[in-house]
Amino acid sequence: TWRLKSTSATEAALQYQPGQKVHGFTVREVVAVPDLFLTAVKLTHDKTGAQYLHAARDDSNNLFSVQFRTTPMDSTGVPHILEHTVLCGSEKYPCRDPFFKMLNRSLSTFMNAFTASDYTMYPFSTQNAKDFQNLLSVYLDAVFFPCLREQDFWQEGWRLENENPTDPSSPLVFKGVVFNEMKGAFSDNERLYAQHLQNKLHPDHTYSVVSGGEPLAIPDLTWEQLKQFHATHYHPSNARFFTYGDLPLENHLKQIQEEALSRFDRIDPNTEVPSQPHWTSPREDHVTCCPDALSPDPTKQNTLCVSYLLGDITDTFEGFTLSLLSSLMISGPNSPFYKSLIEPKIGTDFSSVVGYDGSTKEASFSIGLQGIAEEDTERVKEIINQTISDIIENGFEEERIEALLHKLEIQIKHQSTNFGLSLASYIASSWNHDGDPVELLRISESVAKFRQALKENPRFLQDKVKHYFKENTHRLTLSMSPEDAYLEKQAKAEEEKLHKKIEVLSDSDRKEIYEKGLELLAAQSKTQDASCLPALRVSDIEPTIPITPLEMSLTGGVPVQYCEQPTNGLVYFRAMCSLNSLPDNLKPYVPLFCSVITKMGCGDLDYRQQAQQMELRTGGMSVSTQVIPDSTQLDTFEQGILLSSSCLERNLPHMFELWSEIFNRPHFNDEERLRVLVMSSAQELANGISHSGHMYAMIRAGRHLTAAGDLQETFGGMEQVKFMKRIAEMSDLTQVIRTLPRIKKHLLNPASMRCAVNATPQKMSDAEAQLESFLKDVAANRKEHKPVSELACFYLFSLQEQHFQPCQMKTYFEMPFPVNFVSETVRTVPFSHQDYASLCILARMMTAKFLHGEIREKGGAYGGGARMGGVGLFYFYSYRDPHSVQTLSAFHKGVDWAKSGCFTQQDIDEAKLSIFSTVDSPVAPADKGMLSFLSGITDEMKQSHRQRLFAVSHKQLVEVAERYFTVGQKMFGVTILGPENETIKKDPSWLVL
Repeated sequence: TWRLKSTSATEAALQYQPGQKVHGFTVREVVAVPDLFLTAVKLTHDKTGAQYLHAARDDSNNLFSVQFRTTPMDSTGVPHILEHTVLCGSEKYPCRDPFFKMLNRSLSTFMNAFTASDYTMYPFSTQNAKDFQNLLSVYLDAVFFPCLREQDFWQEGWRLENENPTDPSSPLVFKGVVFNEMKGAFSDNERLYAQHLQNKLHPDHTYSVVSGGEPLAIPDLTWEQLKQFHATHYHPSNARFFTYGDLPLENHLKQIQEEALSRFDRIDPNTEVPSQPHWTSPREDHVTCCPDALSPDPTKQNTLCVSYLLGDITDTFEGFTLSLLSSLMISGPNSPFYKSLIEPKIGTDFSSVVGYDGSTKEASFSIGLQGIAEEDTERVKEIINQTISDIIENGFEEERIEALLHKLEIQIKHQSTNFGLSLASYIASSWNHDGDPVELLRISESVAKFRQALKENPRFLQDKVKHYFKENTHRLTLSMSPEDAYLEKQAKAEEEKLHKKIEVLSDSDRKEIYEKGLELLAAQSKTQDASCLPALRVSDIEPTIPITPLEMSLTGGVPVQYCEQPTNGLVYFRAMCSLNSLPDNLKPYVPLFCSVITKMGCGDLDYRQQAQQMELRTGGMSVSTQVIPDSTQLDTFEQGILLSSSCLERNLPHMFELWSEIFNRPHFNDEERLRVLVMSSAQELANGISHSGHMYAMIRAGRHLTAAGDLQETFGGMEQVKFMKRIAEMSDLTQVIRTLPRIKKHLLNPASMRCAVNATPQKMSDAEAQLESFLKDVAANRKEHKPVSELACFYLFSLQEQHFQPCQMKTYFEMPFPVNFVSETVRTVPFSHQDYASLCILARMMTAKFLHGEIREKGGAYGGGARMGGVGLFYFYSYRDPHSVQTLSAFHKGVDWAKSGCFTQQDIDEAKLSIFSTVDSPVAPADKGMLSFLSGITDEMKQSHRQRLFAVSHKQLVEVAERYFTVGQKMFGVTILGPENETIKKDPSWLVL
């Protein structure tokens, strides 16, 4: 059949016929999914029964993913350790760690691997066809033919080793990447609670264990068990393949068949998860956790939640209905549970697990509170029961159901850059249990069916609530409370485990451990030969970037950037409002102002009506703080807040009307409402530290290095976490209520504002007219009528350098974690400086060729490296790290390595590929032109940065290492977040907080 080359990917895929044989596969089903602009092709592999789904779509960011159903029956973390170990070398690619090496030999837009409770998934995406083949080859070989060397198991899983591997008299300790990763994961109380809840609600099979690994059970896993688990689970008969994008399906099938599947026969993997037998009566349980030092009220640190087991997730329509029902019950200030649980301020926020969860074979729904006092436990249980009865009696307002379906419509229309990855994750769980993935993609059919069901039975949703919640005996009430000795108990249990392992060792065992430790260290220190791996070349990178056409004009006296894009019927609006005139003492309040300004009500709407209107008419309205460094001068930066919103084209006037009311008549005086928002914000900040500790360390370390760094710490660092804790502790918020309108007066001012609109060409003039009337309306409402000069400048940079003096600081935050987050930050140069490109390449090369080996492989941290920041700061960091001061010396060794020039042209080229995969990562239509709008970095500036990146040489890299990182000359800051540390406490050069 002769077809024109220009046929789109979606049309080409429609040519496949059910029953057709292609490269060892048989086509089962071909379905057009117009909602998502794709064609789905479902196939099975003839010889092994492997399942395959291809989503053809005109998107150049192509994705591949293979997932295996992995159903462990113990908590040794075998699927998780296996996921790490298969990526450490395979038959065709026997070098150590091909996965991390490919990060620098490819232009991938995504590369990772995930272990869920009952599947393990290996996805990657790239915009380059040659790269796709390279990565596919490496991934197929890794999962089907891995080496699984014993050394890799020790490094990634666990091992006994001398604390100092070169000193046989130093004590034996547990080491290993996953061992430390899971210790870090369980120091997060939210994660701990979620894990207990799942284990106890599904107690009879694989969901009763920790698939990621319980730190104290990990040392029970043997290398033999690991290899056995691979042999039984990583087989094509237990695999599901998914590809997405505009590359032709036939090529994928041919490569997968030739490089992997042709070598296998069908087996019965026997990995099905049976249904959890239903309880005849509800159960209760209790667990303990570590107290939270940052909690606003130490007497209110309990969590209580009720979790209900629902139906099988492979029933697509039932799952769709229950997830909508869950949103109606808990989402936003109009939902019944928000009114009954959040507004009375019994706790700080919903429990960490809340709402519908479809990630297990049978779904669950959970509802509860965190931050409650012990004595309120019974009251919370009563409220939950009462609220369910109320819902059964009263149902939901029609307008709320419409608002939810509108939200769904926007989610479907919004074009994201990683759509393939979102689809892969969206279908993973149901498909894993043999649900139909194509059915999941046909969302509008489920919407139509849902509307029909409501029409036929107005009590449709109430009946579901009655069936799944009121009459459901399979429900678990789980409470969690802090225990002062929790961390000590954990440490003691680990010591006992260690002692048990050590007491059975003979002298020759100890000698063997020491020798194996030295062997591993030698293997980790050896220069790796990666020549067996495929690689793109620097010449494969596009030399120039496509220019995004932008139109600048004044609308209502305000500078506006218009960018025409294929936004699929959505309009995206942003406004940057300057903070320059705001007094310094009000600055710590700005993040709070941003988070409440769209949630307190405005004009004639109270906060509930406002939330309802936003859901009905927009894709969300939000405000965030912005600190934008100047691209040419280090101590010049712009400070402001960014308003962002989107809407369907038909709702443009409504969206601007809502912004008008927020500008002209915001409500600030409802203290009860403000307290609810403050509590939840403080709780969220406190909870976030254990998984973003490295970010907090990096921001803090840069605080005294540039003026912008100082403001970033005020807005988004530990300073802000502590500030919000203080606000949450206030018994009277009057002073805050008086402060908010003062901030509003400075910020929401058209005289110091610029806007941006991204929309389709057909809609642009309409958007311009709506924006103009909004700006006029806001300007007319302000009391002082200053004439806006016709030449309003587009960028309002605030000059701060006259009184900012950089200085050096070493700060240690004592935290209730068993691991550290370490950062050293160095003051360097801004974006347009000729050394900026060299520093970007240096950071990437130092990470890949030196720091990764020192910090992760030898040190056992979950992650670490260096990166060049846009604010003219160069960051070294580590993540979930068993070491503190030792890591700082690894950073310094990295600098010595760079200065010595012991790296090759190949190393430099790999760093360039890695940098370009970030520089060229796809940008969604909604975000095109945003870099230029926010920071004034134009396409021309990006192109000259690009040319400088291409030109970076060996000589330049050695020079910048010497110029910026020489001890005595460099201006740096250091921050560590970690457990109590005696060495640092005794060292007067550290500030311990």
